Amino acid sequence: MNVLEPHAIWLFGLSGAGKSTLADRLCENLRSNQLSLLRLDGDALRSGLCRGLGFSLTDRAENIRRAAETAKIGLQSGVCVVASFITPLETFRELAADIIGREHVSFVHIAAPLNVCRSRDVKGLYAKASAGGISDLTGVSSEFEEPSRPDLVLHTSESTVDECAAQLTHFALSRITAIDQDRAAWTLGRAVASIVAEADRSRHFVHQPHRHAILS
Repeated sequence: MNVLEPHAIWLFGLSGAGKSTLADRLCENLRSNQLSLLRLDGDALRSGLCRGLGFSLTDRAENIRRAAETAKIGLQSGVCVVASFITPLETFRELAADIIGREHVSFVHIAAPLNVCRSRDVKGLYAKASAGGISDLTGVSSEFEEPSRPDLVLHTSESTVDECAAQLTHFALSRITAIDQDRAAWTLGRAVASIVAEADRSRHFVHQPHRHAILS
C-alpha cells in the first residue's frame, strides 16, 4: 500500500480566465479520489484573513505571502491544497514557491486573452474599470507578467471546461506523489525510535539516586 505525500496546486491568471471554476472542479475530482483538501481562494481570503489589504504591490505581495503560509500549514497537516489567486508577477510566484517549498507546489497558468476575460466579466470588474471605478485592475491598469516556466498551461478559450478540468486533474494526480511502503515504514520507525529513546532518557533521569532525594 502506498502513502500519498500532499502537494499544492496553485492556479493563477487574469480575472475571468477561469481559475475558480477549474479549481472547484479539481477539488470535486480529487475528493472523488478520497483525497483530503484545503481550498484557498483569493476572494475568500480577502474577506477574512486578508481583509484590510489593498491592491498596491506591497499589499498584493502580503496577500500572496499569507496565502502561501496557509498552504504550507495545510501540507504540513497532511492535506493537499488547491489555490487560486491572480498572482500577477513572477516575484509573487517565486515568493509562494519559497514559502511552500518548490518541490511541494505546482503552478498552473489559467490562460485566456484579455478580450475573452472582458467578455466573460463574471464579477463585473472590467465594466467597473472601464467606468473608472477601479484604478488597478490586473491586465488593464495593473501589470500581469506572463510566466516564464509554468508547470502547466491551460488555454480556457480554446478548450471546454470539461477538457481543462480533465487535464488539470490528471496533472494534479501525477504531482501528488506516492511514497512507497518501505520508505513510509522507515520514516515511522525513526519517529518511534526517537520517542522511545526520549522516554528511556526520562526514565533514567527520574531513577537517579540524587533525584529521589530531591523528590522525597
